[in-house]
Amino acid sequence: MAGSLAAAIALTKTPAPAPTAPATMQQTIDLNTAQIEQALGYSGKVNGGILQFSVPRVEKITDGGMEIPPAMGTATAINFQPTGGDKAAVTDDFVLLASEVNLVLRALRSHGIEVEAMHNHMLNDQPHLYFMHFWANDNATKLAQGLRAALDQTNSVKPATK
Repeated sequence: MAGSLAAAIALTKTPAPAPTAPATMQQTIDLNTAQIEQALGYSGKVNGGILQFSVPRVEKITDGGMEIPPAMGTATAINFQPTGGDKAAVTDDFVLLASEVNLVLRALRSHGIEVEAMHNHMLNDQPHLYFMHFWANDNATKLAQGLRAALDQTNSVKPATK
């Protein structure tokens, strides 16, 4: 299996993850992070060469009566990896209610962002959540605007006004 994975990585030319810098050092990447943050409406963090965002839902999420915090996978995750020339590959997943699925799907597709997979993680979660994985490679600010349009269709914590 390792050989198959190595062959797939070589074929796709997927870069090896960058080493993580110590927390005391400010990391930079080849993207206009301020412009992306403004378009998306949320603050991100650079980790290992990736600009990462985590957008929690407003609702309290539980499974079997136990609260599941956003850090345990109940927040929408968005990652921007620079691909050169103001472009980025974006990927990760939206955490959605059933009523939000088609709205987010349409918002993503209308902005050139592909939906890669749709599934759920839990059996007894309340409210019941669906996870929509997405991917695109285009101008980073344009993608941030499309992702913001999709986030606006969800009951996510709204960005702080500046």
